[in-house]
Amino acid sequence: MLLMKNADAPTVVVKAIEGQSIYGGELHAKPMMKGDEMVFMEIHYAAGVGAPPHVHSHESMIYVVRGKVKTVVGDEEFILEPGDVCRHPAGVAHGVEAIEDSVMVEVKAPAPQMSSFFELAGEN
Repeated sequence: MLLMKNADAPTVVVKAIEGQSIYGGELHAKPMMKGDEMVFMEIHYAAGVGAPPHVHSHESMIYVVRGKVKTVVGDEEFILEPGDVCRHPAGVAHGVEAIEDSVMVEVKAPAPQMSSFFELAGEN
């Protein structure tokens, strides 16, 4: 795949990440494109929605498009606003919580299978 129009990308409701339940409401993700080595997603958080600390075998980078989020990486806490980017290294516990309604993009590498770390609403 070389192109994905945002309007054509399906939005999924994420119930849990790496077995850790989302809190504060629903997390909406749009897996936009998977390449050979990475995956690119758009993620929508309502204020107060968060992903508790969890660990991945891949690294990820998050970029805030709109809003304000708090991310914890290991023992460090960061407040991110539009234009800010943060790296979540592989094997390091991290979490994200929206302080305001927020949109961010996330790039994960190497490209994991979505089903390996997301539990979607409606799945058991």
